[in-house]
Amino acid sequence: MTDAPLPRAFFDRPVELVAPDLLGRVLTHDTPSGTVAVRVTETEAYAGPLDPASHAYRGRTPRVEVMFGPPGHAYVYFTYGMHFCVNLVCGPPGTASAVLLRAGEVVAGAETAAARRLRSSARDLARGPARLCQALGIVREHNGLDVCSGGPLRISSGDSAPASVLSGPRVGVSSAKDVPWRYWIEDDPFVSPYRAHVPRRRRPGAAGKSVP
Repeated sequence: MTDAPLPRAFFDRPVELVAPDLLGRVLTHDTPSGTVAVRVTETEAYAGPLDPASHAYRGRTPRVEVMFGPPGHAYVYFTYGMHFCVNLVCGPPGTASAVLLRAGEVVAGAETAAARRLRSSARDLARGPARLCQALGIVREHNGLDVCSGGPLRISSGDSAPASVLSGPRVGVSSAKDVPWRYWIEDDPFVSPYRAHVPRRRRPGAAGKSVP
């Protein structure tokens, strides 16, 4: 496996081409507590202002500023008040497209990853977007890092391309929910379970209050 980071030109393409091509690549993060590397098994493409499911659909804001910048940078966001997720920006500046890294297999630094994900099985260390960030130690301060420069957060080519890649609807989105921009390695045990968006139900006579 080569440690050389993928070139910026890899990301300077349409997001729906980059997303499946990231499968089998290895994301590595060097931190004071150790180095962890994850082989990517599942991704999702988001096409910026053209995509109702994208964070950038409503235009440029401080939260999504990184998405509007050059390709090959990490867009890290906080969700559900407790988790971080990492995306890799694609396309020319201003495109605001990005690939969400949904799941992977820890291939180096398993002890460090396990210390961050107590009570997790080896299979589940990075099997989901929030778990992947926890295993790699990715948090808000890593938003905007260049993954093509050979820095502490970088992505390399990996050992080999997957034998078979499947695609389908993205997980949990309510807009553009049928767009088949989720990609995963067929029969890979480190792919996360698919969950469709489920609208919240309201109690009769309890306007404004929802139940899970």
